[in-house]
Amino acid sequence: MILTTTNSVEGHRVTDYRGIVVGEAIMGANVFRDFFAQITDVVGGRSGAYESKLQDARDTAMRELEQRAKAVGANAVVGIDLDYEVVGESMLMVSASGTAVVLE
Repeated sequence: MILTTTNSVEGHRVTDYRGIVVGEAIMGANVFRDFFAQITDVVGGRSGAYESKLQDARDTAMRELEQRAKAVGANAVVGIDLDYEVVGESMLMVSASGTAVVLE
């Protein structure tokens, strides 16, 4: 499965459009991780706990996007867009959307 943010794939021709597919993930950060992330923010530096959580959410959303593309018979998803939202006080939502296509 080819996953790309571009609208085309070099060396391939789109032979069929299968529609828009979306993958979403909502992840919560626990209270200890939040506490240590706040300390990191005060002292300076990067918050490894949140970076890890963000990576997990992004990976989950992309896996779901790929599964939904396969379910409609696509072998690629083009024009992928990743969106990030904070839900509530400690929930992170990552949404990946794109167009499922069949490439030649």
